[in-house]
Amino acid sequence: MSKFDLKATYRGYIACLNKQAWTNLGQFVHDDVRHNGKPLGLDGYRAMLEADYEQIPDLHFNIQLLIAEPLTIACRLRFDVTPKGNFLGLPINGQKVTFCENAFYLFHDKKIRDVWSVIDKAAIEAQLG
Repeated sequence: MSKFDLKATYRGYIACLNKQAWTNLGQFVHDDVRHNGKPLGLDGYRAMLEADYEQIPDLHFNIQLLIAEPLTIACRLRFDVTPKGNFLGLPINGQKVTFCENAFYLFHDKKIRDVWSVIDKAAIEAQLG
C-alpha cells in the first residue's frame, strides 16, 4: 500500500466516523482490531465509538496533522466539542472544550488493526479553570 493510498484510506475512515456510517466501518477496521493494546474486535471497536458519540453528541474528527509511512499512520486529531456530564473524569457538563488526540494506527490487510491514542487531558483541565 503506497503512502497516497494509506492516507486516502485513513481519510475515508475519518469520513466514516464523522458520518457515523457504522455499517461501513469494516471497510476500514480489521476484525481483530486492538485499542491501546486491548483486543476489541470490530464489534467492540464500533461499540466504543458509538459510546463516544453518545457522550459527545457533536463529536467530529478533524485531522490536524497526518503522516503516513508504509502500514503506519500518525495523526493529530482536533476536537471542538460539548461532552455531556463527565468526560475523562472531568465535570464538563455541556461546556464547549477544545483538545487534541495523538493517535497511531497500524494497518494489516489494508485495514486498521492496532490503534494507540492519547487525549490531551491537561488542555481540557486548563479550560475548566
